[in-house]
Amino acid sequence: PRNKQQLEQEKNMEERNEMQEVKNKDRRRFMEISAKFGFTAAVVALGNGFLWNTEAVAQTANEEKERQKNAKFTMNLATAYILGASRSYPIMQWNFKDNVENTTNGQIYVKLAPGGQLGAGSALVQKVQGGTIQVAQHSISNFAPFAPAADVINIPYMCGENQQFINLVTSDAWKSEINPKIEAKGFKALWYVNIDPRTCAIRKGVDGPIKTPEQLQGIKFRVPGSKILQKFYQLLGANPTPVAWGETSSAIKQGVADALDPAVGALYVFGFKEILSWVTFNAAVPDAQVYSCNLEWFNSLPKDVQEGVEFASDITFRQNLAMVPAARAFSMAEMTKAGVQFYAPTPAEKEQWVAKAGAQLPAWDDIKKELLGSVDKFDALQEAANTFNGYYVHDVS
Repeated sequence: PRNKQQLEQEKNMEERNEMQEVKNKDRRRFMEISAKFGFTAAVVALGNGFLWNTEAVAQTANEEKERQKNAKFTMNLATAYILGASRSYPIMQWNFKDNVENTTNGQIYVKLAPGGQLGAGSALVQKVQGGTIQVAQHSISNFAPFAPAADVINIPYMCGENQQFINLVTSDAWKSEINPKIEAKGFKALWYVNIDPRTCAIRKGVDGPIKTPEQLQGIKFRVPGSKILQKFYQLLGANPTPVAWGETSSAIKQGVADALDPAVGALYVFGFKEILSWVTFNAAVPDAQVYSCNLEWFNSLPKDVQEGVEFASDITFRQNLAMVPAARAFSMAEMTKAGVQFYAPTPAEKEQWVAKAGAQLPAWDDIKKELLGSVDKFDALQEAANTFNGYYVHDVS
């Protein structure tokens, strides 16, 4: 007779197969709508949840054609995420399109390129800088090769919690110290996207949860290209293992890496729920994104249109903040179904993480000077991160 665990596994497999069939049907329907009404109409229908309503799709297609026809300017907006991803990873790309078109009184038409159609990460940054596209969504870390000072957010326990991150990027200190450096490279940061802090997520087969840094001794921790994050995991006692993002899932499955650090929403949307056992909310570094705009293109817009884009950015930013806890709850619920468990360190345990690798350590002084010119400038940014300035966002713990 089959035991309870086997029955549960069979049930989960059936659910996954059913979900895959739904996705396949939606994909075929998307292609049908795209062929008949155009890609943009299909994108809007998918984003608004009426992909199977032909009448609504037809109406949307007509509205999109009118908007595009009447607009004076086109904003090509590229992201790495599919429409619908905001349910678990709140980048709000559809909201931003809608807001820009409305706040500019239809003077801008926003043409979405979701799902990595035009690339992802640094590739999108380069296209914005070169003016190939007007706006892109990408991580703040991807600004580092172009505006290294922005990488300061990756110094651990400087602005790891959501509220600290939002305090920082909306502060006068950030606007006067970091934004000018970004603009000097040909970008305008329209708005910063709050996702959630990075985590400490371990694969099945590794004992968990990870409560304190001592448990990371010898753990092969997948890291991105950020030298700061690599140093962070070295200080914690882990073995930093650089792996390209596209190869990370295979690396975790094969045991090439034991752990990784994206926010829980990213872990869910990129399909890691089947291969992880525990996720720890150690909140060291924000898994933060930004919408960057080609500065020359922005400056070429009439003043009233510029103000409309900035107003749309503020509206979407506020929508993002409100969406954060719902997106996290959805991701956690779905991952829990797959057997993933979650752990939030106690205050005493959190102190051990900070003591081992936090921004207060002299080990970070050279990086602070390299990025900002002085430790004093870093201290001013850290003070800003801990000063509430009117924007509230929910934190994990």
